[in-house]
Amino acid sequence: MKTYESNWNSDNKIKDDASNWAKYRKEMLSAFPAYQKETPDPLAAAIDKAVKAIDQLRPEAEGPAYLGTNPKLTIDFDHVKHISMPAKMSSAEKVIDETVELFEGLPNWGHPLTMCNVIPQANTASIVAAVLSEIYSPNILEGEYSWNVHRAELESAGMLGNLFGWNPDTTGCLYTYGGSGCWTYHVKYALSRVLHDSRTKGVRTDAKVICSQQAHYTMLNSTDWMGLGTDNIIKVRTDVNTNAMDLQHLEEILKDCHEQNIPVASVVCTMGTTDANAFDPIAQVRELMDKYPNDSTQYGKALLYADAVVCWAWLVFREYDFEKNPLEFSPDVLPLIKANCEALEGVKFADAIGVDFHKAGWSPYASSCFVYQNSDEFENLLKRPGSAYLQPRSPYNPLDYTLEVSRAATGSLAGWATMKFFGYEGFQAILGGILENQNFLRSVIASHTEIVCVNPEDHGLVTLFRAYPDGVIAEEEYRKELTDPAYKEQLVKNNILTKAIGDKLYHWFRNGKKVNGRCTPYLSFSTGFRVAEYNRDASDPEACIFALKAFPMNVHITPDIMRHVIDCVLAARDEVISEQ
Repeated sequence: MKTYESNWNSDNKIKDDASNWAKYRKEMLSAFPAYQKETPDPLAAAIDKAVKAIDQLRPEAEGPAYLGTNPKLTIDFDHVKHISMPAKMSSAEKVIDETVELFEGLPNWGHPLTMCNVIPQANTASIVAAVLSEIYSPNILEGEYSWNVHRAELESAGMLGNLFGWNPDTTGCLYTYGGSGCWTYHVKYALSRVLHDSRTKGVRTDAKVICSQQAHYTMLNSTDWMGLGTDNIIKVRTDVNTNAMDLQHLEEILKDCHEQNIPVASVVCTMGTTDANAFDPIAQVRELMDKYPNDSTQYGKALLYADAVVCWAWLVFREYDFEKNPLEFSPDVLPLIKANCEALEGVKFADAIGVDFHKAGWSPYASSCFVYQNSDEFENLLKRPGSAYLQPRSPYNPLDYTLEVSRAATGSLAGWATMKFFGYEGFQAILGGILENQNFLRSVIASHTEIVCVNPEDHGLVTLFRAYPDGVIAEEEYRKELTDPAYKEQLVKNNILTKAIGDKLYHWFRNGKKVNGRCTPYLSFSTGFRVAEYNRDASDPEACIFALKAFPMNVHITPDIMRHVIDCVLAARDEVISEQ
């Protein structure tokens, strides 16, 4: 048996006759990046090879909106876990090849026919920044393990604070695991602020989280996982036309809580939703919260949270000259851009705001950012004792107050790189371009009497529409569906048709179906975009509106693509009807 040192020669190289473990170690050196400069660099070569391999999955210009040639889901779910780790070491090249194979059939988010959701293609700077994080693994749990990399998170706080109209010096932010992470951070912040001893004794008081009927379903996740319980959510009615929070109903709720001495943990304003593009009147919400405060002798001040993960970026138009219109947006689109920006102006009244860079930030998943106005308050409220085996080497050590105690820099580098890369003008051009796309799409829809846009007053990221059989005047049909209880049977029938069209289009997308010689788009549909006007309390689950959805967010979209989308919808409608 060799001694440890005898496995190396005088040049510090492992000998050919070394112990087997040392021979393995010699072979494994190639499985890790070199710590020193090397020419050529094996890591750079491996990444280059992997990128070239995955690039082979890209379609031709007129190809389908998925990667590769096999669109099928090839996982055998009954047997997929019947596998063990290999007994022997493999090669990095083989594993990279197997990894690339996993991407076969994945939706191609960069394809102009992909319009299913707010899932845009990530920009190049953010992708590269995220990849660099994976190479050297900076951990933003503390300054020592991230060193200068944590400047990305600190500068993000400054840039976002300025964007929101806050003092950047007192603004803080944390990149986290998604919009649900932002929601969860806000619930924790609210409970710690309102229920003073909840961190030590637990949540023993039924504080309330108040949000609108349009609020994201993650409210259930966050209140559940934070131990408050989903029964402590109070939903505020929304306006049937704007989908915004009903201030009169909110006042009734706040007044009732105030009079009964029921603490309000937080009020959540939804600042732009995926489908309805609902903006709650946050300035007036702040006034009502101040009018009906918690009893300060028992509880802390309720938190105002702005869930702006989808639409936060419209605020970049705060810096736009709408009179000179330097980017030359069309007269139809310019006032819509201005309205979206003005709808978000009130976020300056929030205590905390949720931001998704992987939505209207064109960055990789997941790059969500929880932004808070008073960094001293948030960080001190959630601060916990330091660890005996970690020593602060920097003033910035978020492990003291974050949910995560290991936090990759991937999201923060991606979000930071995007803001540095796009700047205000880049964001403005891309966002305004979405509304130009959308305006054109809606004009195509309007040219067909059997199709109706069902969110004509919304000017967010999505167009929702319904297609009816030939001969039906869509606008008249939709008006009756929306307002006439006696027309419910026909509403249900048309909802079934809408869902069938959506399913048909998905089937065509997944099977490479072509219409007029071109592949079909990847769209989606909603089975409850809004309720009928006679069903405002949503007590009748059938009296709601289904709608097809198109998110024209892709920078590669052209007018021809928009026309093709509607041609495919009508072709799918015709086939569905012929099969009935």
